[in-house]
Amino acid sequence: MDRFVPQVHAAGDVHTSLIFAFNEAGDLLLAAGDVPRLPPAEVIEGAAGIGVRIHMGRMGPAACVAAAGPETAPEGCCYRGLRELLTTLDEGVLGLAGRARQLLAWDRDHRFCGRCGVRTEDKEGERAKVCPACGHTVFPRINPAVIVAVLRGDRLLLARNGRFRGNMHSLVAGFVEAGETLEETLHREVEEEVGIRIDGIRYIRSQAWPFPSTLMLGFTAQHAGGEIRVDGMEIVEAGWYGRDGLPPIPAHGSLSRFLIDTVLGLAPEPAPAQRTEGTR
Repeated sequence: MDRFVPQVHAAGDVHTSLIFAFNEAGDLLLAAGDVPRLPPAEVIEGAAGIGVRIHMGRMGPAACVAAAGPETAPEGCCYRGLRELLTTLDEGVLGLAGRARQLLAWDRDHRFCGRCGVRTEDKEGERAKVCPACGHTVFPRINPAVIVAVLRGDRLLLARNGRFRGNMHSLVAGFVEAGETLEETLHREVEEEVGIRIDGIRYIRSQAWPFPSTLMLGFTAQHAGGEIRVDGMEIVEAGWYGRDGLPPIPAHGSLSRFLIDTVLGLAPEPAPAQRTEGTR
């Protein structure tokens, strides 16, 4: 696959388009069939109800475009959520789909100035919205979040969030609050959610996670004291698990599953989608 080059405006010879169309629910428009793939550009362009289009950049001779798709999928197409596509959609395409979803949400949420209420305009030469009245400028926001695999000997801390379906367990995670370092967030989240202390924090890798507009930063850490005590609100169950007695865990393709597989020495799977596309 050609390298993706981010652009604010189309430049150079473009002979075709890759259109990432989403409905209001945030589902991606795909061609119907067993193998997920984007529909031909002409199918999307010919559909009634196509809304805003955002040029994201180019991949080889193809322009990459985010689009607000029709609420009803055109004939021969269907809408599918990005979560269910984590392990089936090409990782390069998945990364661009996540970018498109985030840019469409940003465009929708900042059509009017949050300071004075005037309709915003696209800023020339930059990915930004600017208010013509007061000059307030809004760039696409990325929300940092941390996720951590905590080990106690050869056993891993797994927790069940009250919002998870069934008996699904995962790692402790949370958003970085204003004024916090990543390390402070890790200590706070683990102690708040399961009542233990950690040390030996080590950064592993990151993953762009468009649910919504998040950069997930993955770490490992060691148990440093305390016994598990769930908060009973967000986390309803937690425990220490070995590789031979795991509860249901997240699917491959997510950073949480990559960390679980890594620390427990489970069968390796491809790492979460990474892009090597240069600067934004």
